[in-house]
Amino acid sequence: MQFTTINKPKLYLQIAHLNKQISIVSNTKFLGIHINDTINWKNHIDYILPKLSTDCHAMRIIKPYMSLKKLKIVYHSTFNSVISYGLPFWGTSPHSKKIFQMQKRIVRIMMGCRRLASCRNLFKNLKILPLMSQYIFSITMFIIKHKHQFTVNSEIHNINTRQHLNLHQPAPNLTGFKHGIYYSGVKIFNNLPSYIKQLSDDPRTFELKFKNFLYLHSYYSLEEYFQHQFKS
Repeated sequence: MQFTTINKPKLYLQIAHLNKQISIVSNTKFLGIHINDTINWKNHIDYILPKLSTDCHAMRIIKPYMSLKKLKIVYHSTFNSVISYGLPFWGTSPHSKKIFQMQKRIVRIMMGCRRLASCRNLFKNLKILPLMSQYIFSITMFIIKHKHQFTVNSEIHNINTRQHLNLHQPAPNLTGFKHGIYYSGVKIFNNLPSYIKQLSDDPRTFELKFKNFLYLHSYYSLEEYFQHQFKS
């Protein structure tokens, strides 16, 4: 596979191994994630959409016979397990809007609401994270679990500023890098209120506090998250 951008022409390379021509493919499946040559994640999202549609249909069938508590268990074991896999990679793809629409659909089914009913309070009442909130959670927990691979501002200078708990933000040199886990994760972590950031050395406590924080705010987009003015 030759990775490229939509506007960049492809180089048709001829590569052989043991006198056999290696064919060039535009997409492939690796560890359960479908990757295409422009890395826009369209193939993966199109692959999981039918699974999510099936989950929505199943939820509609079982809803009359199960309590809300049990419906949530079914949601997390089916729908949520599908959208959680690889989310830090494809979560910011423009095609992920289709996944969010499907998520709102299953939440409305669980709560017995009309097709166009607003879902923000439904997410809060169910304590289910909207897709982008779940992306924020997933990528931040990745940072916490691998924090030893990141540099804290306090390690660079000893001045006790408001940013001393922040991770050092690398300078991006490519657009693709800005959308990657490393750069996006640091930016998301640094935007957290200080009372949560200071728990980062205690992963379990951090996870509980952070998840409750996201349940409360129920962000639909990264823009909402970055524009939120937090009290330290």
